[in-house]
Amino acid sequence: MTNLTLTAVPHLPHVQPGDNLAELILQALADAHMALADGDVLAVAQKIVSKAEGRLVRLADVLPGERAIEVAAQTDKDPRVVELILRESDEISRLRPGVLIVRHRLGFTSANAGIDRSNVAQSGDEETVLLLPLDPDASAARLRDDIAARLGVQVGVVITDSHGRPFRLGTVGVAIGVAGIPALWDRRGEPDLYGYQLQHTDVGVADEIAAAAGLLMGQAAEGMPVVLLRGLHLPITDGRASDLVRPKEMDLYR
Repeated sequence: MTNLTLTAVPHLPHVQPGDNLAELILQALADAHMALADGDVLAVAQKIVSKAEGRLVRLADVLPGERAIEVAAQTDKDPRVVELILRESDEISRLRPGVLIVRHRLGFTSANAGIDRSNVAQSGDEETVLLLPLDPDASAARLRDDIAARLGVQVGVVITDSHGRPFRLGTVGVAIGVAGIPALWDRRGEPDLYGYQLQHTDVGVADEIAAAAGLLMGQAAEGMPVVLLRGLHLPITDGRASDLVRPKEMDLYR
């Protein structure tokens, strides 16, 4: 890799449930006179994927159960939101007032199971929140395949979300869905500059892509949920974001 460029795709409209994301993205690329090529990677913010897939929930429609009410009292959170968090999770990792960290059903650990209301249009007094896609790897694969069918080009797709990290402040972009590229790049056995063979180097390349794209996507009103990366020269492979999830038996922080 010698030259890598990242370009935010402008003019993407507000995504609504049922929208065809590939169609919207390709139209925005055409309007910006940007053409896709084999080997390009599209980083796509989770929010527009979730919106297109109808993962919006009105809190007025949520009936919290006994466990949700108990956890809500411990965390000072809305019991209806806690109910959704518990539905989306396998287990609670940490809780305290204002904080609820869970192991998501997709395997990773995150605050509030990724449930959010930022950049979600609200209607009247009925608050609406957004859940993660049911299967982000499948969502990424559908987008990749739809683009290939329409344009005949092979691109990688990374669906990104913002996560906090243990022992460090601030959120960074991570990959929760991957298609068409490796999520984890095993570089063990390769030589370094001095000929030493790498012994323990697995690179979370999809997470690196997500973090880099996050610099252009932003977190507030930037309105740039799709970033085109060119020049990575990654192999075409069936990587998945689930490849990045550390197995429980290897989790030293539990």
